Amino acid sequence: MEELYQAIEETIRMSGYNGPVNGEEIYNEISDEIEDKEPGAYVFMSKKTDDVFYEYKIQIFDDQFNLSSLDVHTPTQVFHADFD
Repeated sequence: MEELYQAIEETIRMSGYNGPVNGEEIYNEISDEIEDKEPGAYVFMSKKTDDVFYEYKIQIFDDQFNLSSLDVHTPTQVFHADFD
């Protein structure tokens, strides 16, 4: 799992975002959000600080999920990380 967490962090950093990123926290947050959700496409938002929030685009299947992209919204810019 550590490799997955690192891949999440690296993909977000490659978008140009230099703020703090924790792949394990992101994975766990998504897992908590999708629990008991029907299969389909979803957009989740998560406030990280007073002025930064994440926008997750997720496909949920019967037994797994796919994080399609994550946008980090800051006061001055939006950083797009594409996971597909």
